[in-house]
Amino acid sequence: MNTNFLFSRIGLLAISVGLVICVLIISSLPSVRIDLTEDDLYSLSPGTKIIVSNLQSPLEIMFFYSESATEDNPQIRTYANRVQELLREIVIASNNRLSLNIIDPQPFSEEEDLATQFGIQAVPISQGAPGIYFGLVVAQPEDRENNPQGRAAETLPLIRPELEQFLEYEFMKLITKVNEPDLQVVGLLTELDIDGGFDPVAGQATQQWMIMDIIRQLYAVQRVDNAASEIDGEIDILMIVHPQGLSEQMLYAIDQFVMRGGKTMLFLDPNADSMVSRTQQGNLIPAGMSSELPGLLEAWGIEFPSSKVLTDNELALRVSMGQGQRPIAHLGMLGVQRNFLTQNDIVTSRLETINLSSPGVIRQAEGASTRFEPLMVSSSDSMLMDVGLFEDVTDPSILFDEFVSEGISHTIAARISGVIETAFPDGRPFDPVEVTDEEVDEAESEITDAVVVEEEPTYQHLSSSNSEVNILVFADTDMLGDRMWVQVGQFMGQRIPRPFSNNGDMVINALDNLSGGADLSSIRSRGTYSRPFTRVIQLQRQADDRLRVEEADLLDRLAEAEAALAELNQDENGELIGQITPEIQAEVDRFNEQMLETRRSLRDVQYQLTEDIQQLGSNLKLINTALIPVLLSLLALLLSYLRAQRRKSARA
Repeated sequence: MNTNFLFSRIGLLAISVGLVICVLIISSLPSVRIDLTEDDLYSLSPGTKIIVSNLQSPLEIMFFYSESATEDNPQIRTYANRVQELLREIVIASNNRLSLNIIDPQPFSEEEDLATQFGIQAVPISQGAPGIYFGLVVAQPEDRENNPQGRAAETLPLIRPELEQFLEYEFMKLITKVNEPDLQVVGLLTELDIDGGFDPVAGQATQQWMIMDIIRQLYAVQRVDNAASEIDGEIDILMIVHPQGLSEQMLYAIDQFVMRGGKTMLFLDPNADSMVSRTQQGNLIPAGMSSELPGLLEAWGIEFPSSKVLTDNELALRVSMGQGQRPIAHLGMLGVQRNFLTQNDIVTSRLETINLSSPGVIRQAEGASTRFEPLMVSSSDSMLMDVGLFEDVTDPSILFDEFVSEGISHTIAARISGVIETAFPDGRPFDPVEVTDEEVDEAESEITDAVVVEEEPTYQHLSSSNSEVNILVFADTDMLGDRMWVQVGQFMGQRIPRPFSNNGDMVINALDNLSGGADLSSIRSRGTYSRPFTRVIQLQRQADDRLRVEEADLLDRLAEAEAALAELNQDENGELIGQITPEIQAEVDRFNEQMLETRRSLRDVQYQLTEDIQQLGSNLKLINTALIPVLLSLLALLLSYLRAQRRKSARA
């Protein structure tokens, strides 16, 4: 009866109506997206979601991609698809505050002109092939035509594949800059002549260091007086370089600046070479060489042994000792290579070399509440030496007499983050005022009923930070000096930098990272989309090792045979015989047999590698095509059996 009704006209109509209602209900439900990849490749960081949900005005994302010109290049097309997927995820998270426009610039088209206006150029992917466009622009829509190169638009001219794990950060940096187009203000607090000064020996002013030239191209710089008692509220990032002798009032101002969420970049040094000057006779003019920031470092969970200089035998730079002399290694001048720089932090990723001079080390203080993330480390072939050994080193070789490797790696630069407590729990320190005896006598003789009015502080005292702090600490100040990273040339009155290391890049990376706020700084590096067969790579490495051993053995035998042939081809007086004797022919035949045998061994190694890889592939195919289905079938049979057993138990 029920079956007949279901297949009747009324029943089928009812089923159709029910299906339509179900579809409407399901379509009205919010969509659910699940990222099951190991590294959450298709999930946005919380910082990204916060930034795009709080945009001040709608923004347009323009992805210039030569889709038609890459039809025969699957590698680029696959990468472009991943870029577009990430951009679409960002647009979805913005709640319609962002729009995505994918543009395929054709030759001699308006789209190509638009790409050129924004500074995006075609890049050749192979010799003789036409160039392709692969860049990104974030702009305010109303300024797209009127001011395409202004602050209302930011451009990433080329989205390089090696940038892939940082694409989310790079894209959000562009969006943040367009959303907040005003220049960020960097406050510079220093004892060094980094911003220019006066050379008493030469009797003339000195130019600012090249690093300040570059910073001023991207940021507004405001000097902070060492004797000040407050830090201007307009300062976004505080750059402290080699602090010395700061008053309690300035230390308190720094403390509260950080507590209010101000971003800080700190350069310390146990032996600041830049503080050293010489007389015309070459004598040293003493100056304070070691940085100090009493109280604050402890509050931030940092230890800085100011009397120790880091030396490193593996990273030591070779320095010239004069014309005609052989360069020698200087244990206190280090060239920190890529593998000692953290590659999952945007500040140090993609950098190749950072040059340092007599750097120090920093450590996480015991019981610190902050997170300590190393950015730059030494090798394990290093040692902390007393700073006194570096006061006037004219011959770096003497440092080797004192060097004994400690066998541990030290941290040279780190990111400090987390919630902190103030270094001034009792509040603002008393501002001492020097009063002469005459002023005291005058005040006592003219006592009046004056009303004392205390000046209200600009900011309320904070005992703990409003949010997580973000502090970048570097244990070297000399890395900022021109001599460590750049040659400066002159062209038509302009200073032209020619860098030979990445010191300047790291400083700009750090400022860019801090200028984006806590949300931008929190964006993680994404995982890798590449999933290589690690077992195959391991087999190839093992085979390569065996090949190298066999080849080395062959070369040794060749050298022995050549030596034997040379000996047989000489008479008792060492003169060449000039003819092939039976002994020489026998040695040649023996060597040829050895060479053939060695080549046969090399072929066997290659053949065995191919066999191992093919066997591994066969095993994987067997597992995927047979073992998994068999296991699933057995599981289904087991579940069916358990259900049958439950039904029997229920009937009983």
